[in-house]
Amino acid sequence: MKTIDELLRQGVEGKRVFVRADLNVPQDGTTITDDGRIRAVLPTVKALTEAGAKVVVASHLGRPKGAPDPAFTLRFAASRLGELLGRPVAFAGDTIGSEAHSAVAGLESGQVAVLENLRFNAGETSKDDAERAEFAARLAALADVYVGDGFGAVHRGHASVYDLPRLLPSYAGYLIATEVGVLKKLTDDVRRPYVVVLGGAKVSDKLGVIDHLLEKADRILIGGGMAYTFLKAKGHEVGISLLQEDQVPACLDYLARAEKKGVEFVLPVDVLVSGEFPDLKTKAPANPTLVASHAIPADQEGLDIGPETRKLYASKLADAATVFWNGPMGVFEHPDYAEGTKAVAQALVDSPAFTVVGGGDSAAAVRTLGFDEDAFGHISTGGGASLEYLEGKTLPGLAALED
Repeated sequence: MKTIDELLRQGVEGKRVFVRADLNVPQDGTTITDDGRIRAVLPTVKALTEAGAKVVVASHLGRPKGAPDPAFTLRFAASRLGELLGRPVAFAGDTIGSEAHSAVAGLESGQVAVLENLRFNAGETSKDDAERAEFAARLAALADVYVGDGFGAVHRGHASVYDLPRLLPSYAGYLIATEVGVLKKLTDDVRRPYVVVLGGAKVSDKLGVIDHLLEKADRILIGGGMAYTFLKAKGHEVGISLLQEDQVPACLDYLARAEKKGVEFVLPVDVLVSGEFPDLKTKAPANPTLVASHAIPADQEGLDIGPETRKLYASKLADAATVFWNGPMGVFEHPDYAEGTKAVAQALVDSPAFTVVGGGDSAAAVRTLGFDEDAFGHISTGGGASLEYLEGKTLPGLAALED
């Protein structure tokens, strides 16, 4: 995989460089609530502008249905990028139309333009190879060189991720190079003990990575909504907790395989429960009840791991040499259910291990709960991409850069 450093050595003065970024940031109306992914692309954009490139930044945001939708505009992300760069950033109101061509034509060396949401065009995500290729060709007309730096999208075979880099000289940006380097430390020559912490809502989202990590990890700690399917597999009552009944057989298989392989598989011993889901807007007190994980009342829902589980998980992380964490331990957005996720984050901060926070909600939780990002070994920008890499899958966006 050729990197941006090789491109910079060749010189980019006056060249139009298409940067496929990941500006898919959470927004509350016009306010960006977490700009981590925008900040992650800054090193690449700054290096290119300082070298005199005309930088064309493109990204997706959300899941519009192949047509313009004001709710998913990148206008606010473009504005934030300009604030972080400390320079004006042009914004094109379309992706391959007259505004895009005008914005790119108006760039001088060292300037930046952001195109409107790639997914406003059906060709970006089309399963039809010809439609996708046509859209990629129209994007290619806007640039001389391609730099892939949207790690959060490299597991998608989309036009701007997979087809476009095959049409232009292509390089990996600093973010992708960093992400791949970190993930290799979790798959090749891992320092042990290797502890994996998995949370989040659904077991089905993590099936592949659990299957793969049973061959590599020394311990797997389970929290979040997915824990209740494992608890059900062990024969426990889980009340109205999030449950994927169809995944109980898979959970039983994983528990049996872990025991056979000597992988320590750790489930919650106590949980905070309530008869209703908390109000995440008003953050009104939820008044949860603490119960043992094998004794959840039939009319109650588990919403966070309890204090004994927090101590247990901290102890299981204390001697780790490598830690990968993906998924919160509970509904961290509400203060009454944030302590489990906070305890895991603090255990990683306190650990001398190489710690990786695997993107998505875990990364958002770290920032929301006020932790210093520099206290972790690495915070990934791509939860889904990280998981698929750890599953051993070929990621289309990386494959295209390696061709």
